[in-house]
Amino acid sequence: MPIIILIAALVTLRYFEVWKFAGLSWWWIILLMAIAFVWFEYVEKIFGLDKKKAHDVDEQRRKDRVKQSFEKKK
Repeated sequence: MPIIILIAALVTLRYFEVWKFAGLSWWWIILLMAIAFVWFEYVEKIFGLDKKKAHDVDEQRRKDRVKQSFEKKK
């Protein structure tokens, strides 16, 4: 996520030609976009990071369900 924020900030600064970013080549920003694409499409899947996030969400749902069921019994 930080890389997406960095890309958005660089695009904005470059577009409005702020300070030293006015001379920044668009190719650097495009390179960052390509790196972000590769990261989110391939690297996360290779290391299973996308499944880990989904597993954490499911685990939290399960814990909430168990907690809710015990609260009803009391």
